[in-house]
Amino acid sequence: MIQLNYVQLFIKLALGLLTFIIQINLFGKSNLAPSTALDQLQNYVLGGIIGGVLYNPNITTLQFMLVLIVWTLVVFILKFARDHSQIIRTVIDGKPVQVIKNGHILVENCMRAGITANELMFKLRSNGIYSVTQIKNCIFERNGQLTIIENDQRNIRFPLISDGQINYDVLELIKHDESWLDEKIKAAGYENIGQIFLGEYWRGNLLLTSYKKGKKKIHGNN
Repeated sequence: MIQLNYVQLFIKLALGLLTFIIQINLFGKSNLAPSTALDQLQNYVLGGIIGGVLYNPNITTLQFMLVLIVWTLVVFILKFARDHSQIIRTVIDGKPVQVIKNGHILVENCMRAGITANELMFKLRSNGIYSVTQIKNCIFERNGQLTIIENDQRNIRFPLISDGQINYDVLELIKHDESWLDEKIKAAGYENIGQIFLGEYWRGNLLLTSYKKGKKKIHGNN
């Protein structure tokens, strides 16, 4: 009888580890370094299922396997819905909050995001910034980190285009407008910005990577 319990324990543990590996390979490795609420939830619930069932002899191996399958399906559906719907993405992951704009702290947004003045300044100092006047735009992200764009064209750290979306703060920082960007996109042989996976502005050059083609470099100061 004791030997049978150990066999069931081993099978349950193996199934749990296998499910974890399958979820990582199917859904990406974001849950290894969680940055969204769903990634955290995926880890917590799966750990709770494995830990709670592992030593419970009343739950059979078949029942355990069915629970793991159901949870994997739930995660798949949630991730699919999040990736294809802005509304569902906002409900599941929350929404980034702008806390600094053009050197001014947006106090109401800070209060809504639950970030204090001390916490804000600590995070800024951790990024080597000691005054809000240095900042053009600062976003309090869903994972609790700050995304900071400084008031310095020579210190652009963020892409001009990412996932087919324009970063208007960077566009304003390099003193160009959307029509200029559209012109450069079409000059590179693309129909619209939605075809661009990543667009970087580096030393006066626009570096584009599309979803299908390779990278192209365009001199973009004129």
